[in-house]
Amino acid sequence: MTIQDAKQIKLADYLRSLGYTPVKQQGKSLWYKSPLRNETDASFKVNTELNQWYDFGIGKGGNIIALAAELYHSENVAYLLERIAERTPYIRPATFANADIANARQSKQDSICSRSTATFSFGKQQTSNHCFEDIKVGELSSPALIDYLRGRGINIELAKRECKELRFEHNGKPYFAIGFPNISGGYELRNRYFKGCLAPKDITHIRQQGEQRAACYLFEGFMDYLSFLTIRVNNNPEEPRTEEQDYMVLNSVTNLSKAEQLLRPYSRIGCFLDNDQAGQRAYENMKRMFGNRLQDMSKHYAEHKDLNDYLRYRIQAKQAIKKSQVQSARRMPQPQPKKKRGFRL
Repeated sequence: MTIQDAKQIKLADYLRSLGYTPVKQQGKSLWYKSPLRNETDASFKVNTELNQWYDFGIGKGGNIIALAAELYHSENVAYLLERIAERTPYIRPATFANADIANARQSKQDSICSRSTATFSFGKQQTSNHCFEDIKVGELSSPALIDYLRGRGINIELAKRECKELRFEHNGKPYFAIGFPNISGGYELRNRYFKGCLAPKDITHIRQQGEQRAACYLFEGFMDYLSFLTIRVNNNPEEPRTEEQDYMVLNSVTNLSKAEQLLRPYSRIGCFLDNDQAGQRAYENMKRMFGNRLQDMSKHYAEHKDLNDYLRYRIQAKQAIKKSQVQSARRMPQPQPKKKRGFRL
């Protein structure tokens, strides 16, 4: 892709491929909540006639390459063209009527919550998998999804290793999400506004290469699994010890029975379940199955609802300490230079 090729892409189409839809339209201007920062009111404008953008919150704007530079934090034009080219399979002409913009607002309030192994649920509407068309599985690269993971405190390189990016259509509208694979070929789906699954729903079992590991760590959801890996890497980047044990993610406590046989060979099972009634019941059921082989690891984050909540708390606490240290350093009195004395006669 050349610079001229990139400039021919309409910004509205490019933003749509990244998962951003306008909140309102005023003449030739489309208004978005900024893809470059968190905000509650739309202050990111796209002029569809000039094909230029401007973010009033940061005072910057320009063409598609300038936008990619802000999204990917780089000034390397060749690298930016590669990132733009990655999105071209998902770029389709976007037309925005008032109904489309109203739907865009509503989609942020809807949730996808699949309770069945064979269905999605968009809000209240139950839909079977065959209603989802043009399903594509690729590398995790969407700035919107990466920003969501950063907000959850997750190490991005680990997330790219463990997860995929899924894009699909439903009723002619595009959707995209982080996809975490299970052992039956299905995916758990997450983005900032919904959670669900692409059937079949099942557990995920991550086995290390080489000899059979004696221990397996069990998680309720994949965000907790990614949180555990992130904590280990943050604590010791050189030797995170993430390969000393196998891992299993239930993807729902209702999948506990599916995990029993696969957990039998392990002599030690570390249980990282949520600190709620469902997590407690699941732990008690497992205790009856595995006895003393089971270790309750939730005591390490007992004051938090789950492991990801604990990770975010740690990050916020560390940032608060750093901010306090900077403020203290600024308040420290600076030594006054000594006045030079002249020669005495």
